[in-house]
Amino acid sequence: MSVVIIDYGSGNLRSAEKSFERAAREANVGLDIQVSNKPEDVRKADRIVLPGVGAFGDCAAGLRAVDGMLEALTEAVHEQGKPFFGICVGMQLMAERGLEHGTYEGLGWISGDVVAIEPTDKSLKIPHMGWNELVFEDGIHPILAGLPQNPNVYFVHSYQFKPRDLFNRLAVVNYGEPVTAIVGKDNMVGTQFHPEKSQAVGLQVITNFLKWKP
Repeated sequence: MSVVIIDYGSGNLRSAEKSFERAAREANVGLDIQVSNKPEDVRKADRIVLPGVGAFGDCAAGLRAVDGMLEALTEAVHEQGKPFFGICVGMQLMAERGLEHGTYEGLGWISGDVVAIEPTDKSLKIPHMGWNELVFEDGIHPILAGLPQNPNVYFVHSYQFKPRDLFNRLAVVNYGEPVTAIVGKDNMVGTQFHPEKSQAVGLQVITNFLKWKP
């Protein structure tokens, strides 16, 4: 199986690569993993991972600056139906718009906007940073297979993806309000938390993605 982690100048690429290698090794999954900024590698890969760290607008601009990358992503993910995994801002980029320090166009793969987290409890600090418990929405998605109830995962973010259709919201965390933690639609999933920093739970999510057959 080949997996490409897209390099567009944003994201902790080495950490993500090591986590995918470890998950594949522990699950006994043969894996050819590549970090690349080449659209042709995205087209050839079996599975695609889009990480992201920083502001939505910067990440969107960085992705669009890679010549041919949006076309390759559209072809691989939408036309060919290859499994796609967005991490942190990589997940947020699946939205229609990001409203972080302006209005920026996302990929538009899942209807909704990325908006500021505004907890009603003013004692809660922004950014939302550290470990928090996942609360699964109704229905079990394959990306959640084998996870314990309310597992702890690691977050660092000030904005959240609010899908228009809550069917696309697979899990939340409680941070003064329900904050989107996992989204999914068709052959696409995304986590707001960092699976590469979330120890055994994160590795299980990565393993589930590697085994997922949407």
